[in-house]
Amino acid sequence: MPQLNPAPWFAILVFSWLVFLVILPSKVLNHIFPNDPTTKSTEKTKPEPWNWPWH
Repeated sequence: MPQLNPAPWFAILVFSWLVFLVILPSKVLNHIFPNDPTTKSTEKTKPEPWNWPWH
């Protein structure tokens, strides 16, 4: 039964994990995000009351 021969499938498994663990993270981390997160002030702002015309 030739499908039980692990020689080619083990190499495919090792190379695919090599790609997932070594090559892809470096490519993903090289992207530059256009919107850098900004720090919010810890000071709480007072909300303004709504001026709704109640009928």
